[in-house]
Order: sequence, then structure tokens, then C-alpha cells
Amino acid sequence: MIKREDVFKIGRLGKPHGIKGEVFFQFEDDIFDRVESEYLILDMDGILVPFFMEEYRFRSDYVALVKFQRIDSQERAAELTGANVYFPREVAQEEDELPTLEMLVDFDIINAETGETVGSIASVDKQTVNILFELYDGRLIPANDDLIKEIDIDNETITMTIPEGLLALS
Repeated sequence: MIKREDVFKIGRLGKPHGIKGEVFFQFEDDIFDRVESEYLILDMDGILVPFFMEEYRFRSDYVALVKFQRIDSQERAAELTGANVYFPREVAQEEDELPTLEMLVDFDIINAETGETVGSIASVDKQTVNILFELYDGRLIPANDDLIKEIDIDNETITMTIPEGLLALS
């Protein structure tokens, strides 16, 4: 059984494309193209299920058309619409030298000055030039390379220099 802590979200499936089972895949991380993996993991009614890819092709920088094995009709592809897509952390870490921002979700942020845990990352906001870590309590922390001192993948922590007064903002 695939556990949530063993994967990270990379996108969401959209509507079917054509009649042969292809689906639109809106992705936030193209790790599936950079790393050798034959499958993606879909959230099907709360259960994480591996789906093996036959092929995929890019439509834009953030959209691909994916054809999964045994999904051979528009009707079958429609059953996948809206499914969140995940990628295995272990495969990504073996093949990719640096973690992607999406892999950092659920990591704890440690204040480099005090050693205290600030909070856990709920999501990564990449909608603007200034990328932000959104914590589960709603606070935002800039995901700036100059502020990140260390990323410890094994302990799932990020040690950061937190600008004075930032945590007081709400």
C-alpha cells in the first residue's frame, strides 16, 4: 500500500482528450519527465493507486497529454478526471540531485537562529516571482535561496534564516 508520506503532489488530471483514452495532465512539477519512472500515482477516492504510462506528450510548459495503460476509451479516461497526481519521493530522490519545491510539502521549517520549529509547509505558492512556503497555520515564508541554510531530506526539515518580524505578521 502506498502511503501519503511516501509521495508528493505534482498535478491534477483534467478532462479526456480524444476517444483513445488520453487525458489532460496539468502539472506543477515535471519530475515525471526528468526522472526515469514508468508510472504516476493517482488519488482514486482516497486510495493512492499507481497507473502505468504508455506515453505522454507536452502541450505547453504546464500541460501534457498522458495515455495510461488499460485506459482505452474516452469513458474510462473520464473516470480519472479531477484525480490528484503524485510522484514517489524515493524515486525522485534517487534520480534527482536536488529536491523540487513540491517535494518539500510537509517538511518542518526550523528557525536557524533559535533552533525552534516554525511550522510545517502545507503548500508552495509559485503564482508570483517570489515563491512562498505556505504553512498549515496560514503564514507565508519566502522560499528564497538566500534564506535557506540547509535542507535535510532524511529528517524532512528546512533550516532557514527567518527575517525579523516576519513571523509576527498574520
